[in-house]
Amino acid sequence: MTKSQKRIHSLAIISVLIFLIIALFPIYWMLNTSFKTQYEVYSRIPTMFPKNFSLDGYRYLYIRTPFLKSLFNSFTVAFTTAIVSLLIGYPAAYAIARIRFTGKSIMAKAVLFTYLIPTSVLYIPLFIFVSKIGLTDTLLGLMVIYPTFTLPYTVWMLIPHVGAVPKSIEEASVVDGCSRIQTMFRIVFPLAKPGIISTCIFAFSMCWGEYLYALVNISSSQYKTFTLVVSGLVFGDIYPWAQIMAGAVTACLPILILYMFTAKFLVGGVTAGGVKQ
Repeated sequence: MTKSQKRIHSLAIISVLIFLIIALFPIYWMLNTSFKTQYEVYSRIPTMFPKNFSLDGYRYLYIRTPFLKSLFNSFTVAFTTAIVSLLIGYPAAYAIARIRFTGKSIMAKAVLFTYLIPTSVLYIPLFIFVSKIGLTDTLLGLMVIYPTFTLPYTVWMLIPHVGAVPKSIEEASVVDGCSRIQTMFRIVFPLAKPGIISTCIFAFSMCWGEYLYALVNISSSQYKTFTLVVSGLVFGDIYPWAQIMAGAVTACLPILILYMFTAKFLVGGVTAGGVKQ
């Protein structure tokens, strides 16, 4: 490498490190604050490291609030919604991407427009609907509501992933005797697995941290999600930041673990070499 190339390479590395520090600093500050005392959090001079390492925020959150129960509620709702959205969204995306039918382009645009509708305009209609079917203040009610924004997202995101699978592979499977359903699940599904898994994870994340729909529809403590429990820690203008950050750190762990276990599946290019040119 020449001197100019080395200089550019060094500047690129320094730039990446700077942006990485900026991106990770809020996460560090969240973790740092969760181990501070209330007095240190509100001190005039911020501290980069806790002077008195404390687990009081975690103790209060785990012992004196229904936070752990709410985590299970959030996981149940988010996991169920993500799976249901995938089971319905994948066949719909396959149909739009692969099957020719009248109104195909209109349906694809309708899916996009449905996804772009602001969720705030649906609070009252969905609350009335859930009330009419008797699912107010239940986790099942949230499972009915959340697909209204996860399902359009799932369908819209899966359309290009399904369309990226070479048609010649499907044609070969048909020649071998596969039906349309078999081709969809045995041939296309494994080849589009990276996109399907990433879409499912994002659908899970959209439900995991959702707050406003849960606030409108859930009032009983036994059915509250973790976002409601964390927001309930605030009384007036008093913010127990150590407890709030402890809740935020704990809530990040399931998403982090999910990404760690599914990272090996998020690999592109699985169809490379699938078709001989």
